[in-house]
Amino acid sequence: MEKEVEMGFENSNEDFAKMLEEHESKQSASRVVDGVIVEIQDDERVLVDVGQKQEGILNINEIKDLEGNLKYNVGDTIKVLISGYRNERPIISHKKAISKQKVKEFIEKNRENLDEMIIEGVVVGKNKGGYIVENEEGVQFFLPNSQSYFKTPAQTGKRLSAKVLKVGENDDSIVISRKKLIQEVAQKRRQIIETLMNEGQIVEGTVKKITNYGMFVEVAPHVEGLVHYNEISYKGPVNPAKYFQEGDKVNVKAIDFDQEKNRLSLSIKATQPDPWEEIKGELDPGDVINVTISNIEPYGAFVDLGNDIEGLLHISEMTWDKRPKHPKEYVQEGQQLDVEVIEIDPEKRKLRVSLKSLLPKPFEEFLKNYKEGDVVEGEVTSLTDFGAFVRIGNVEGLLHNQDFSWEKGQKAKDHLQVGDRVEVKIAHIDRENEKISLNRKSLLESPLEKFAKEHKVGDIVKGTVKDIKDFGVFVSLDENVDALIRNEDLPPIKKEELQKGNELEGVISFIDTKNNKLRMSIRKLQRMKEKEALSEINQEDKTTLGDIIKDKLEK
Repeated sequence: MEKEVEMGFENSNEDFAKMLEEHESKQSASRVVDGVIVEIQDDERVLVDVGQKQEGILNINEIKDLEGNLKYNVGDTIKVLISGYRNERPIISHKKAISKQKVKEFIEKNRENLDEMIIEGVVVGKNKGGYIVENEEGVQFFLPNSQSYFKTPAQTGKRLSAKVLKVGENDDSIVISRKKLIQEVAQKRRQIIETLMNEGQIVEGTVKKITNYGMFVEVAPHVEGLVHYNEISYKGPVNPAKYFQEGDKVNVKAIDFDQEKNRLSLSIKATQPDPWEEIKGELDPGDVINVTISNIEPYGAFVDLGNDIEGLLHISEMTWDKRPKHPKEYVQEGQQLDVEVIEIDPEKRKLRVSLKSLLPKPFEEFLKNYKEGDVVEGEVTSLTDFGAFVRIGNVEGLLHNQDFSWEKGQKAKDHLQVGDRVEVKIAHIDRENEKISLNRKSLLESPLEKFAKEHKVGDIVKGTVKDIKDFGVFVSLDENVDALIRNEDLPPIKKEELQKGNELEGVISFIDTKNNKLRMSIRKLQRMKEKEALSEINQEDKTTLGDIIKDKLEK
């Protein structure tokens, strides 16, 4: 509106004075008189005697009501306006006379405050000099072109506001100015904004419009400012539609005015004490506070302390689960709960809280209820290439592939599905790292246990070389049963001459089904054969001892 005032106002003074003079000249030449209806002709025109040489002629519609009925008859006296003459016949109008009368009454009624009045009206006509504007009471005003301040010519029906500029000498006409109103409004707006900016006043405003980036608030007539969504709350950016409606009353404070863009910036949060300053020294890490869940996001939830401060409850601080679900699985919007402060920085306006720190720690609960060696049933929660994770109580343990089955090369994911129940033994508890190792195959009969039912220490067995190590040789005796021949148990066999697949014979020297260990010895077998040979010598008295032994060994 201020820009409208600045456009060409000085250059229009001369034109306005000229048009105003012409308008007043026409008004002074016109006069209202009493006339007598002398004839109504063909339902089209009315002859009225106004005391001149010839009667004036009215269009019959000027004396009809809205329903088309005549309001006057021949002989009735009516008010008419004589605006000029044509061939000595007076030009008259009953409606214009009535309009003049309304103007007089309007002036008389509002004489004391005409200068302060704002005229609200509609354009009902236009002439060379300007516009005819009519208010709701039917009072007509003249708006000169130079005072209209329209960017483009106004059409009939356009609504406008203006100030009274001049009253005619006979109190029968009123000249109005839209430009004057615009100028006064702009000046008042500048004064109000200057006062708001200089004095830092807190004023009450009305929410006029809400957008996705803030809301416009009217702090005085024709004075609006934007409350950006960052200036609504100390919480940070908020959706204004969530807290306000158009028409709401709010307290605001002016924080900036861009003179170039003519924009006023307002703030709601600036009218309130900074809550971050208030909690300095009042809240420390480790404090337990009651909060309300205000918003839930995939990565966590925001909690409201109730004093325009929000903190973050990250998903990792909601539960002790190593693979947490969506935050909605643990909290709901509007829920009130206690949390522990784990980080607070008023300068950075940062607050982090934890829920799980107030909950029992699952691993500690597990230690109270379980120990190594316990056989338990758990639920498979996930499967990997190296094993399966099984939930026991509120913790998870790892069932590694090598502890799943006695059959070599078997993988848990090929036999189990998520959600399956499986019986396992707690093999190891790592208290320091809070890890649990599980074992399933120890609950099953091992191949060695089956083998031990049919064999015992001292039995002679045969096997195939499976692997050669620095400390000995592994021999495959049966399906999934391997025996170790230590280096010292190999003689008289030479290790360097062995190859995978070679068949060896030895005697079982050690069986440990609990630890799944089996050892055999060729050396012991050799000694056994030597003892047998000696035994035969004692029974047979023939050849020399050396020959007998040699003979036996060759066999």
